[in-house]
Amino acid sequence: MSGNTATQSVTAIVPTAPARPRVRGTSLSQSRAARELGLKRGEFDLAVHLGCIRTVADDGGGGLHVTRAEIDRVSSESGFPETLRERVRAVGTSDGAAMLDVTTARFTRLARLGQVAPVKFYLNRYRAVVWLYLAEELRQYAADEKNAPLLTGRTPEHLRDQLDEGLDLRPRNWRGRHLGFLLRQAEDLWARAAAVASLLDPVQVAEIVRDPYERAYLNRLRPAQPAHGAPGSPAAQVAANITTAEYPDEIDWLRSDLRQTVAEAREHRPAPRPGPKAPSPPGAVQHGVPVVRASNAVRSGELACGQPSHPGEAPEKPRGLLGWLRRRTP
Repeated sequence: MSGNTATQSVTAIVPTAPARPRVRGTSLSQSRAARELGLKRGEFDLAVHLGCIRTVADDGGGGLHVTRAEIDRVSSESGFPETLRERVRAVGTSDGAAMLDVTTARFTRLARLGQVAPVKFYLNRYRAVVWLYLAEELRQYAADEKNAPLLTGRTPEHLRDQLDEGLDLRPRNWRGRHLGFLLRQAEDLWARAAAVASLLDPVQVAEIVRDPYERAYLNRLRPAQPAHGAPGSPAAQVAANITTAEYPDEIDWLRSDLRQTVAEAREHRPAPRPGPKAPSPPGAVQHGVPVVRASNAVRSGELACGQPSHPGEAPEKPRGLLGWLRRRTP
């Protein structure tokens, strides 16, 4: 698809974030933090996604938590909680069109052209994709005078041609925002590489990361994508199509970033690999058969060649192919 459409870029190169501090002292689960801040869980998740609320890792492996200090910081902001709710308010096409004072058809065209970028999506009962947009961003778009021609005038011909060809930048713009969120959450270079890899087809990842142990490590760190339906269901397939890069230039950018990030991660520390297999202790049993340690003579090949294991013992008669060859030797 043509990439000549002027779009509002939502993909940014996020600098490497320092390791997220571990929870020390009092902290709250995300559900408890949402209640204390007067937010619905969806509003809280979006606030974390946008960086309005900072989370920390739990020392006990219980996922991300919110410190009491962060709760106090957010709740002390001017206009809390109304201002926080407004910052994370997401609207659909109908409400978004009303905010821009345009028809829903024009709003959809603007979104497909990348003029407004979705922040969330979900699938309705008919497995149709419903896109949600930040109300705050829509207000800013409407207030910008340079956008007036697209809001009130006729859509330029070259943009109409791209729409007729099927241009729809909503999935791509969502992926750009989502990747920014994943990179902000990443604690080290391997986690950043896993975030980039999560938007690529596994075949693309395998072409870049050829080491199977590195790929396994990336899969282990792979961030969970938004769940929509049971795995393998039609709804899950629709969601997978949205969360996987599709444009050639988008794929090339992600492949290049993955290659560079993995190279930097290798220099920082190698991906974990299985250690050397420990020798079996005397008397151990493997697959129901006692493990017998071979003597130095066996390890050196003496018994295999028919040599006596102890002085005075007759050598064992060679059998098999080796014995047949010896019998035929003059």
